[in-house]
Amino acid sequence: MSEPSTVAARRGLNAVEPLRQIFEETLGRAPHGARMAGRAVLVLGAGQRKSPEADPPIGNGRAIALMCAREGATVACVDINAAAGNDTVAAIKKAGGNAYAMVADAAVPDQIEKAIADAIRLMGHLDGMVLNVGIGGPAGLADQTVELWDAAMSVNLRGHMWACKTALPLMAPGGAIVFISSTASLRPGTRVISYDTSKAALAALCRHVALEGEPLGIRANVLAPGPIDTPLGRDASRRRPTRAVQRLAFGREGTAWEVAYVTTFLLSHEASFINAQVIVADGGITGLQLR
Repeated sequence: MSEPSTVAARRGLNAVEPLRQIFEETLGRAPHGARMAGRAVLVLGAGQRKSPEADPPIGNGRAIALMCAREGATVACVDINAAAGNDTVAAIKKAGGNAYAMVADAAVPDQIEKAIADAIRLMGHLDGMVLNVGIGGPAGLADQTVELWDAAMSVNLRGHMWACKTALPLMAPGGAIVFISSTASLRPGTRVISYDTSKAALAALCRHVALEGEPLGIRANVLAPGPIDTPLGRDASRRRPTRAVQRLAFGREGTAWEVAYVTTFLLSHEASFINAQVIVADGGITGLQLR
């Protein structure tokens, strides 16, 4: 599916199409404020996978890191791919923000612990954490193996738990954690059982983190995006063409900037009374039962 900005350009529009819910914010072009001024945020999965396309869309992790920085936060960009994390930091600094890059594999607890410790050492404190990592596996039950199942769970679920176990006692009061899930947690959307199951389990993990965080003044919420136009999403559409032709709300996929806006809101003090919730950002696909 074409990126909204491309569609708007073809029509000679100024990127504002109310019927399709396309605005400057949709495209990451709106002016920014200071809702995260003085805060320190760690984004696990802040890089972006390589794309075969000449002009690929931005991914969720990079957009979230950039948005937090634009709103005044210092950002620790953690990714398994050093080059991808460094590219995100370079983009943040080019835009006038502050960021640090570090490498960690979400499947390795020691690396998660080190990344969090390094982030606090470099930034001085930690107010927010975004957990934006996930891998897939075989579709269906027949091709599932113990090794592939455990590999997915170690990244998609155990890594999130370990990051929270490590960071929660070290975070500043007033802080917040955001788990990036998927609407695949609400229905068997991807057919990849390990992915869908692990994303669904994040809701339960989030509630426990929120329970333990509440006396510390720390919130935790889940954001479950629907189809989003990212390099990962386009790869998924190439593997599963039905993904790209499904009935979409407002006739388009979401953008990573829309994911980033909601994530930044949940991290900010504007969301200070939102806790232990699953927020769905899919344009209404699940609520309207679009097919």
